[in-house]
Amino acid sequence: GRTPPPPRAAVRCPPAGACFSAHLANVSYAEARRNCDQRRGRLAWVSGEPELRLLLGLLAEAALPAPALFWVGLKRNASACTHEEQPLRGFSWEGVGGGTAPQEVPATLGRWVQEPLRSCLTARCAGLHLAADPGDGPSWGWKE
Repeated sequence: GRTPPPPRAAVRCPPAGACFSAHLANVSYAEARRNCDQRRGRLAWVSGEPELRLLLGLLAEAALPAPALFWVGLKRNASACTHEEQPLRGFSWEGVGGGTAPQEVPATLGRWVQEPLRSCLTARCAGLHLAADPGDGPSWGWKE
């Protein structure tokens, strides 16, 4: 019995606000959320392009192989419906820290790799999907 090495992690701290970390492990959304809670953190949310650039840079620093799905705090409750006309398609950000995550998201962040299932009956989660891009960085989009 050797203990497996801990999952790799990378950290970025912007000049103001909370730090972000990427922990590379093959886990479910619920497990990722529990792991964040144990570290006294929360799954990340993206309210604009600065946060998106920070997360993409963080994942590049963590040497995340592409394609990959990175869990963020993007969830649709069972009582919420899919709204194709909205950038987040009816999904919303789970609260961060003691506050509330932003619910409004710029249209530029409404990029989906695959459209979410149309539903008003089941809770669903989504993550940041990265794909290899031979151009100038990773190709990204939300994926249920």
